[in-house]
Amino acid sequence: MFAVIKAQGKQFRVAQGDTLVIDRLAGDAGATVALGEVLMLIDGGSTTIGAPVLSGAKVQAEIVSHSRGEKIKVFKKRRRKNFHRTRGHRQELTTVKITAITA
Repeated sequence: MFAVIKAQGKQFRVAQGDTLVIDRLAGDAGATVALGEVLMLIDGGSTTIGAPVLSGAKVQAEIVSHSRGEKIKVFKKRRRKNFHRTRGHRQELTTVKITAITA
């Protein structure tokens, strides 16, 4: 069984046992959370598509760990104005493991 979910503005195709990295979720490691809205369910040969979401369908996940993403540099410059600014950013991430998909 597969599901397409929408979590934090992004869509993911998930199956039971999958591990994925998404934006930071509230909760400690080991906590169980319900992920986003279920947009589509694929169970063997049957496909159910929501309009826009499926009512009653849920995807349960367990928080594995919290981490931070790769550091990126944000550099701004305006030519001939003696202006430049360098800032950095590291995205807060959460690794989750899909435990159950229910229709």
